[in-house]
Amino acid sequence: MNPKIPTETQLPLYKAAPPSEPVNITQGQAARRVYIETYGCQMNVSDSELMSGILTRNGYEMVDRLENANVVLLNTCAIRENAEEKVLNRLKHLDHRKQVQSDLVLGVCGCMAQHMKTKLIDAAPYVDFVLGPDAYRNLPMAINSVTTGDPFLDLTLDKGEDYADLAPIRVDGVRAWLTIQRGCDKMCTFCIVPFVRGRERSIPMHLLVDDVKRLVDEGFKEVVLLGQTVNSYNDGTHNFGDLLFAMSEVEAIERIRFTSPHPSDATDALIEAMASCDKVCNQIHLPLQSGSTKVLKAMRRTYTAEAYRELVAKMRARIPNLSISTDVIVGFCGETETDFMETYNLMAEIRYDSAFMFKYSSREGTLADKTLDDDVSDKEKGCRLREIIELQEGISHEINQGLIGETAAVLVEGESRRDPNRYQGKTDGFKTTVFPKENSQVGDLVRVKVESVTAHTLIGSLVAAPL
Repeated sequence: MNPKIPTETQLPLYKAAPPSEPVNITQGQAARRVYIETYGCQMNVSDSELMSGILTRNGYEMVDRLENANVVLLNTCAIRENAEEKVLNRLKHLDHRKQVQSDLVLGVCGCMAQHMKTKLIDAAPYVDFVLGPDAYRNLPMAINSVTTGDPFLDLTLDKGEDYADLAPIRVDGVRAWLTIQRGCDKMCTFCIVPFVRGRERSIPMHLLVDDVKRLVDEGFKEVVLLGQTVNSYNDGTHNFGDLLFAMSEVEAIERIRFTSPHPSDATDALIEAMASCDKVCNQIHLPLQSGSTKVLKAMRRTYTAEAYRELVAKMRARIPNLSISTDVIVGFCGETETDFMETYNLMAEIRYDSAFMFKYSSREGTLADKTLDDDVSDKEKGCRLREIIELQEGISHEINQGLIGETAAVLVEGESRRDPNRYQGKTDGFKTTVFPKENSQVGDLVRVKVESVTAHTLIGSLVAAPL
């Protein structure tokens, strides 16, 4: 999973969905109105949609404003320490609200809950219940347990839990998240995910293909396949390449993406599916983490810098106009100036379209925290981070400048944040594109001529009606 700095996502009002079978609602439960705040990656967004489906099926009402709720759930991230600090600060604010709203129920779910365990109750004793990522089925029980006055904890990791039989309630839009695999077996030394998400397990392919068909019926145009290491997908019979081919045969789905893959699982089958299936986007997020083989070994990344370089060359040879983004960590344990320059030079050589870049911070509970010395100074980490950010900003801008004058197919996602007269959407290469609304609407696939760019955005005009 890429170590993206967690940011809060407040999920808007969900589509209404009737329970699939009669539900017995205890007294007072019918009045329960639930608000979910989501922190972290796309997997957590998907999990929040899953929780919404579970609660709606059990008679709860989902609301899109905190002040309208009497149940507040924080779906949390544990990738970085500052993510947990942000949630703890948020809980203090919610405690003040709890003191004036006597019926408010407060629950903490997800990776941070699994990581901190009972320490969370010690740090925030006003929290009513704590659930790990494999305990979402027990949400109704946890909410009802508040009447006992004792905190409800369920932090069991269940290698058999994949939630395949449960229907999430997704946010309206053109893009849908679809979790195909849960857990991680990679055990990178810097990462807490295997300890809070458990072992890998994949959902059967035929169920996922049926999910895509339902998403089309609901009006979604693009599906993003999610997993901690999404391309390690294997349901016992089918691999990730098989899944991409099968999903590409679903009529009316416009685009298929996936995140985040692991370089060691970027097989020929995956590359062939990307090259052969028009619906699979010519874009991949391929985490590097370090350009030094020595550092990669310390990280337990299971590939060398040379193997990574060869993989990128193979993919670019087979997939024209491939857009590549990545993750990079600087200042990992034992990283020398020479190691850092190997990362810098490899980034300059590969020329990523974009990158998420971080300085290493030790994470309690990880193998690195237990076995390695965090021996690079924070000052040096900051200097190295600034260097690669400057490098990448220049590369991203140069790549985008090369697109000026070209025409790109753009899936319209919504209004531009800065100009209500313009729409924004994504190209096949996942580049944000802004253009006048004119004769288009959300959900259309339109052609846009690129007229100017920044390092992060393409700006253009419509040149054709919706495709």
